[in-house]
Amino acid sequence: QVQLVESGGGLVQAGGSLRLSCAASTSIFSIYNMGWYRQAPGKQRELVASITARGNTNYADSVKGRFTISRDNAKNTMYLQMNSLKPEDTAVYYCAISELGSWGQGTQVTVSS
Repeated sequence: QVQLVESGGGLVQAGGSLRLSCAASTSIFSIYNMGWYRQAPGKQRELVASITARGNTNYADSVKGRFTISRDNAKNTMYLQMNSLKPEDTAVYYCAISELGSWGQGTQVTVSS
């Protein structure tokens, strides 16, 4: 079972930035498509951004132009750079390899107005 560990969450003011990291325990990290999801209180979990094994990216409309997903296969790590944060971005953020059913424990992002 692949272990995923997120880090980098925290409290930031609106307009600020955070970078989330997701470290994977597998040495074959590079073959998997991966994604960042988030779940706000009382809402369903949603896909924020995804990146294929080849590096192709896709974003939810709500974060396009503000968030950037990337990966460093040499470090078995995926990132989510979040800029121009808004209070509505407040949520627990999870990284996942959906084809394996592997999820991280989540990291809280709180954006104050």
